[in-house]
Amino acid sequence: MSEEYYMSLETEKINFELTASMMCANFGNLEKEVKDLEAGGIDSFHIDIMDGRYVPNYAMSLNDMKYIRSATELPLDVHLMIEHPNTHIELFLQNLRKGDTVYIHPEAEYHPSTTLQKIIDAGMIPGIAINPGTSIETVMEMLQIVDKVLVMSVNPGNAGQMYLPYVGKKIDRLLKIKDEMGFEIYWDGACGMDKIKTFVPKGVRGFVLGTTVLFGKAKSYGDILREIREMRI
Repeated sequence: MSEEYYMSLETEKINFELTASMMCANFGNLEKEVKDLEAGGIDSFHIDIMDGRYVPNYAMSLNDMKYIRSATELPLDVHLMIEHPNTHIELFLQNLRKGDTVYIHPEAEYHPSTTLQKIIDAGMIPGIAINPGTSIETVMEMLQIVDKVLVMSVNPGNAGQMYLPYVGKKIDRLLKIKDEMGFEIYWDGACGMDKIKTFVPKGVRGFVLGTTVLFGKAKSYGDILREIREMRI
């Protein structure tokens, strides 16, 4: 192979998406957080909605989601960690824009395909979130409906948890079928630069950034995001 060929490989940029986990943001000055993340180059905002039943915790509210939706033109990723999302899905859809993403947990719904169809009909991007203990086999049919699969590398409900190593094997299995099924894979939980560097070349499309790498650091959001995008992959 020529020297030019190897140089082109070295300089080739692999596109991937970075989204900010807003449950980790400073709610005392949420407007500034949104603007600073925008200026720093974030691709979208990840909104975790918890009901205290599906997961034993509460996070962001519908009002928080509405505020962030009004404060930015960037897309939102809304992660519904709630029981029976079909019961409340219209409340969320009517306050989002076409092109925003809505993830549901299949285990939380009797008929998840019905809820996903409502998301599609509203012009949103349909997604499912897969918990560490959820097998791919139990969601196989839904993989043909959704555009995005959010793989939880920690048990849902709290920020700052440790990565569960066996999730990497699940991602490898999903990578083998994603093109055939027509979905993209996104990583949520304990996402550090090492995980991005390992899984971007494999084909993971995006990463939810929280306290592991983005929030509560001495560096600015812009510096952190630039460092991630410029690291050698």
